[in-house]
Amino acid sequence: MKLNLPVVSVYTVPTDAPEADGTLAWNSTTVVIVEVTAGDATGTGWTYGPAAIGDFLRDHLAPLVVHRSALDIPAVHDAMSRAIRDAGRPGIAACAISALDIALWDLKARLLELPLARLLGTCRERVPVYGSGGFTTYHDTHLAAQLNGWVHGQHIPRVKIRIGEDRGRAILRDMSRVQAARQVIGSEAELYVDAGGAYTRKQAIRVGHALAEHGVGWFEEPVPSDDLTGLRLIRDTLPCDVTAGEYGYDLPYFARMITAGSVDCLQIDATRCGGLTEFLRAAALAQAHGLEVSAHRAPHAHAAVSAAIPNLRHIDWFHDHVRMEDMFFDGALDPTGGTVTPARGIGHGLTLRTEEVREYRVA
Repeated sequence: MKLNLPVVSVYTVPTDAPEADGTLAWNSTTVVIVEVTAGDATGTGWTYGPAAIGDFLRDHLAPLVVHRSALDIPAVHDAMSRAIRDAGRPGIAACAISALDIALWDLKARLLELPLARLLGTCRERVPVYGSGGFTTYHDTHLAAQLNGWVHGQHIPRVKIRIGEDRGRAILRDMSRVQAARQVIGSEAELYVDAGGAYTRKQAIRVGHALAEHGVGWFEEPVPSDDLTGLRLIRDTLPCDVTAGEYGYDLPYFARMITAGSVDCLQIDATRCGGLTEFLRAAALAQAHGLEVSAHRAPHAHAAVSAAIPNLRHIDWFHDHVRMEDMFFDGALDPTGGTVTPARGIGHGLTLRTEEVREYRVA
């Protein structure tokens, strides 16, 4: 089966409340969706980021894949990776490759009339998730309602909130929110925090010791993720797991982070790193060094591939992307009980609601 010219669409949806982490604030989320056909089947992939990703997909990548074999995904992925040499891999180009690669895997599974999880091969039927939100802009009552919904409503036994407010200048507020979160979720649920790279090294160590008093076991990006030395220092000092990796746009990025000993659990984002093809490679690299991995954001893009790797810890059930994927697709997964089951339906099991979301289309 030969590939036809992919079709790209871009949508922007306002958030349901103002959102921020330690270093960035936003009030909308943009999703870039690519559909690719071969024969009578259509595969759908997506990524999150600026609308320019859609332009790059249409102008540079879509023409490149036409008439190639729909079954030979590694060959298509390699061709895309070679073609962006002068454009630069990190950022827009990598996100564009990621969306198209996800669509190709969905298409291949549909052509073979298999669930994507079965095509990849599964290590587990059910994939653990953690509730992810708790933005620094949330009022305490909003934070409590969100955490209560996950832990006591949906029985998800692990949750993450954002700290590092105002680029690390509001530590007392950070600790107050952590304490409030622990009170809401109780002593049994796991509590994670994400500083978004807001702290300095010494700040992060001081905060980390205070977090331990509230049973925080996951400290994400305590310093900027490119500060591998700082991450290693903090990892070696604190009892909690130190994690990063969501801004990995290629395999060498993950190799540098792993060999520097910077993290206890490697985060990988298939919508940024180069799709499912590169996700599997990065996960294997982590496994070779005795590390678990956690799938970052875009949970429905990660469900099937997460079931396929032996060293998975969990999926980031990120509020913004869960909300959008529930809105945009039929077939969304149910995390009640703290896990999702991806091996259902054909392909990744999702169908784009084109007409229902037309009002949000911007390109």
